[in-house]
Amino acid sequence: MTKVLILAGDATESLETLYPYQRLKEEGYEVDIAAPEIKNIRTVIHDFEPGFDTYTEKPGYLVKATKKFSDVRPEEYSALVIPGGRGPEYLRNHPETERIVRHFFETNKPVAHICHAPLILGSLGLLKGRKVAAYPELRKDVELAGGIFIDNEVVVDGNMVSSRSWLDHPAWMREFIKILKNKYPP
Repeated sequence: MTKVLILAGDATESLETLYPYQRLKEEGYEVDIAAPEIKNIRTVIHDFEPGFDTYTEKPGYLVKATKKFSDVRPEEYSALVIPGGRGPEYLRNHPETERIVRHFFETNKPVAHICHAPLILGSLGLLKGRKVAAYPELRKDVELAGGIFIDNEVVVDGNMVSSRSWLDHPAWMREFIKILKNKYPP
């Protein structure tokens, strides 16, 4: 069975973790959620409320990590998904993140990322010259990392599929699954 890895951690956005997990399993893929440690990840829910200039954050679901970063063998996986939320802020500094993420770019395997996930890719120099959708307030971060920010529900650049937020899930997973099925059927 074809395996997909989701990279997550505390404060990762609930919907951006659970939606791809469930969609990929529905399509017949085996999915592991990797975090710094095997534990219940405390996800968050980002929402938009009248009167706030930015999103609000509430506690989300507990999501079980099935692998810890140090045990991940990226060569066992055909694709990578990186959810957003605040998790990418600290995951980009974890010593194992670079080893895991670089594998997928160096081997040209499909990568789906959303929202604040470009914080990880930008910190590794992986956005240079790439077209990227992200949460709109990350425009400067993407551009400073050498990426080309595109404010669209989904952007496909080779094997990389990106979106702005959980509001774009249908387009994001539709394009990612299309690429994944073409290269690695379930």
